[in-house]
Amino acid sequence: MDIRKVGVVGAGQMGNGIAHVMAVAGYDVLLNDINQEALDKGLGVIKSNMDRMVSRDKMKAEDRDAALSRITTTLDLPELGKTDLVVESATERETVKQAIFEDLVPHLGPDTILTSNTSSISITRLASRTDRPEKFMGFHFMNPVPVMQLVELIRGIATDKPTYDACLAVVEKLGKTAASSEDFPAFIVNRILMPMINEAVYTLYEGVGSVTSIDTSMKLGTNHPMGPLELADFIGLDTCLAIMNVLHDGLADTKYRPCPLLTKYVEAGWLGRKTGRGFYDYRGDEPVPTR
Repeated sequence: MDIRKVGVVGAGQMGNGIAHVMAVAGYDVLLNDINQEALDKGLGVIKSNMDRMVSRDKMKAEDRDAALSRITTTLDLPELGKTDLVVESATERETVKQAIFEDLVPHLGPDTILTSNTSSISITRLASRTDRPEKFMGFHFMNPVPVMQLVELIRGIATDKPTYDACLAVVEKLGKTAASSEDFPAFIVNRILMPMINEAVYTLYEGVGSVTSIDTSMKLGTNHPMGPLELADFIGLDTCLAIMNVLHDGLADTKYRPCPLLTKYVEAGWLGRKTGRGFYDYRGDEPVPTR
């Protein structure tokens, strides 16, 4: 399967990062979102990140310009039907993802590969709602996409080998490393990471330690670059809660029960960095713990 043009659904934090690395690797990219403001913001982030790479001598200015020229945008989802590979990177809600694929399928070429950047949702179930479950798989990038080296490749029960091999070749062309995961809730990275973050929230909830002491303990005691609560804010507390719910519902084990404090923060709209408040308050010059 010769992949030359890639469609990316969603111009948010993950989507613009995926568009960035695909364009740098030489793919033509068609970036889609539901409103022009999101597309403009996504393109602005891509250009800003590439400018930073140029200023740090990690990219040549002419390579930046060439990569940016390979990215076009559209508000019309069916336009992505003319691409060879589609990477869906919309919000982590299954109903939203299903609706996107259902709208897209009638416009696809027979050989177009469909993938989802979902961090936890069943690939088999998403694939079953399309006309090509054998050409559907999970393509899970880590955040921030231009920096992180890992991509999880998740095969659904019907995914065929040519589809897997084609996606593996894309990962290698991106200069990243692939890890293959079976299609079980939250795959590998989040199956391990999210319960750790959830346990950190329980540690806060039960008064064992403050936000500062928990994050400092994990940074200095286990050499993590970010504390778990700081990381949760970076990921988005709504995303963390969604993944914990997928684990809890999918595996029916009480050890995956989301901490009530995590639920409370999400209900308050304190979702982390993207809303200005989470376990830290980001509205001032320096982040300040909220508990």
